[in-house]
Amino acid sequence: MSGDPETPKMSRYRTLQGPLARLGEVMLIAPLLIGSLWALQVQNWVGLLLFKEQFLAIMLGLALMATFMLVKPRPGANPTRVDWFDWILVVASGVCMGYVLINYNAIVHDLASLAPERIALGGVSILLVFEATRRLVGWTLIWVALFFLAYAAFGHLMPGIFAVPSSTFERIAVYSYLDNGALLGVPIDVAASTIVTFILFGGVLQAVKGDTFITDLALVAMGRFRGGPAKVSVVASTLFGTVSGSAVSNVAVVGPISIPMMTKAGYPSHQAAAVEAVSSTGGQIMPPVMGITAFLMADFLGVPYADIVLAALIPALLYYAAVFFQVDLEAGKRGLKGLALADLPKLLPTLKEGIVFVIPLCVLIYGVMIAYWSPGLAGLAAAGAALGVGMLRARNRPTLAGLWAMALRTGHTVLDILVMTAIAGLVIGALQLSGLSFSMSFILVELAGNNVVLILIITAIVCIILGMALPTAVIYTMLAVLVAPALTQLGVDQMAAHFFIFYMGMLSMITPPVCFATFTAASIARSGFWITSFSGMRFGIVAYILPFFFPFSLGLLMQGGFWDVTLSVATALIGTWALACGLVGYFTRPLSIPARAILMLCALGVMPSPTLGQTMLILNLVCLGVIGALFAFEWFAARRGGAQVTEAI
Repeated sequence: MSGDPETPKMSRYRTLQGPLARLGEVMLIAPLLIGSLWALQVQNWVGLLLFKEQFLAIMLGLALMATFMLVKPRPGANPTRVDWFDWILVVASGVCMGYVLINYNAIVHDLASLAPERIALGGVSILLVFEATRRLVGWTLIWVALFFLAYAAFGHLMPGIFAVPSSTFERIAVYSYLDNGALLGVPIDVAASTIVTFILFGGVLQAVKGDTFITDLALVAMGRFRGGPAKVSVVASTLFGTVSGSAVSNVAVVGPISIPMMTKAGYPSHQAAAVEAVSSTGGQIMPPVMGITAFLMADFLGVPYADIVLAALIPALLYYAAVFFQVDLEAGKRGLKGLALADLPKLLPTLKEGIVFVIPLCVLIYGVMIAYWSPGLAGLAAAGAALGVGMLRARNRPTLAGLWAMALRTGHTVLDILVMTAIAGLVIGALQLSGLSFSMSFILVELAGNNVVLILIITAIVCIILGMALPTAVIYTMLAVLVAPALTQLGVDQMAAHFFIFYMGMLSMITPPVCFATFTAASIARSGFWITSFSGMRFGIVAYILPFFFPFSLGLLMQGGFWDVTLSVATALIGTWALACGLVGYFTRPLSIPARAILMLCALGVMPSPTLGQTMLILNLVCLGVIGALFAFEWFAARRGGAQVTEAI
C-alpha cells in the first residue's frame, strides 16, 4: 500500500507496492462499504437473512486481516513486504471469522457446546485480537483484558467479597468467541453499525472542504475580539466536533490553523496547545454526533440516541463556556487584542461560499432527532448530503483520487476502532462470565458504605486512572457494566450515572501522563508536554467538577420542569464564570490571592443541587451574594483606579 502523508500514524504501516498495495487498499475500504450497506439494510432488500453476529464477524475478520497485512509487527520490520507469519495470521483471521459467518445459523441453537473446533478457534481468535491490538494501540488494553480473563479463570482464589466462581479455559475460549456478550458484543456492534458511517461523514466533509468553512465561520464570529484566535479555536473545534466526535482528529484538523494564530496573537505556546486540546476533546460530548461513547450509552440505557443528545447539550455548552471564559480572561490579563479586520474572512462571502455545508448537518439532525432513523443510516445520509453539496461547485468538488485517499484515511481510523472495540468486548465477556459485573455493584456499595458521594469519588478515581491508558469508549463500556448499577442502586438516576462515567472517562484525553489530544496539540505547538497538560486540565476544569452535580441536579441533563432546568443552567453558568476568574486570576484587573480563593470556593457552592434541600439552597444564595459583591467591588475599584475595562466576548 502506498503511503499517504495525511494518514494517521503511518509510521507503523507498511508501504507495499503493486498488487499487494491494491489488495491492502481493498481491505481497508471494504469495511466502509459493508458497514454502509448494513446501515441501508440492503441485505433485507435482496432477501439475504443474516444474523447481526455474522455481519460483525465479517467486519472483524476484515479488520484483523487488514491489520496483519498492513501493520508492521515491530517498528524495525521491513515495510515493503508481508512476512510469512503475517500471511498465516491473515489466513487464521479469515478462518476464525469465516467459521462464524458460515455456521452461525447452527451455532445460535447450541451456544453452550464446547466442541473441540470451537475451543481451538476461540483460543486463536483471542490471540489474534491481542496481536492486532498490540500492533495498533500497544500493550495496555491487552494487560487489562488478560487481567479480567484471568479473573474469570481464577476468581475463586480471590479473598472475601472479591471471590467469584471460576470458569474453565475451554468455556472462556468459546464464550469469548461466540457469545453476543463478548467479542461480537455491544462495543463492536456499535462501531460497525454506526460509527463507521459517522467517520465516513467526517471524512467526506473534509474532502469537500467543509472543514475550511467551519474555520472561516469561527474567524468571522470571534476573530476581532480580544483573544480572538483562541476563541476561534474554541468555536471551530466545537463546530468540527459536531461532525467528528474525535479529540485527536479535531486537533489534527483545527490545530495547525488555530495554534499558530494563538501564539502569534500573544498566547504562550503551551496555552495555545492546551486550549486546542481541551476544545477538541469537547467534540466527544458536543451534540449531535458526540463520538462512539454516546452511541454505546444509548444502547446500554435502551433509549433513543436523541435522548442522549438532549441530555448532553447543557453540560457540553457549560464545558465550552468554561474554556471560552478562561481564554477571554487570559486575553484581558495579557492585554491581547483581536485580529485585524483586514486579516479576517468576510461574513457574506464566507456564508455564500460555505452555507451549503449546513445542509449535511441538518440532514443528520433531522435523521436522528425527528425521523428517528437508526444512527448508522443518519450518518450515511449526512455523508451522502455532504458529498452531494460538494459536487455542486468545482472548487469543492473532490477528484476521484481525493475521494480514494479520503476513503483510505477513513479506513485506517475504522481499523483502529474495530480492533479496540473487539478487545473491549473480550473484557466485557470476561466480566459477564466471571460474574464480577453483577457482584461489583455490591462490592462498591460495601466499600462506600451506601454513600453516594463516596461512590462518585471512587468511580472518578477509577475512571481517571484507567483513562490515562485507555480510550474513552473502552473505559465507559467497562464501567457502565461494573459501576453504573452500583450508582443506580443507591438512587442515582440512570442517565446521570452514565453521564458521570462518560465525562470522567473522557478526561483521559487531557489528563497526564497519557493524554493523546494534549500530546498531539503539544507536538503542533512545539511546547513542553507537562506544562501543556497541566494548562489543559485547568482549561477543562468544568469536566472534572460538573459531573459530580449530575446526580443532584437532573436539570443539567434536561430532565425535570422548566424551572429546574433554568435554575440549574443559570447557577452553573455563574459558578463557571466565577471559577474561571479565580483560576485565571483576573476580572477587570488582576485579582489578589484571597479574592481568587473566595471565588473558587463560592463557585463550587453556587453550583446547582436542588435535590439536596433547603440547606443547599441557602448555601447557593450566600455564595451568589458573595460572588456578586466581589465582582461589583472589583469593577468599581478598576474604574476608580483608571484601569482599562476591555470589552469581553
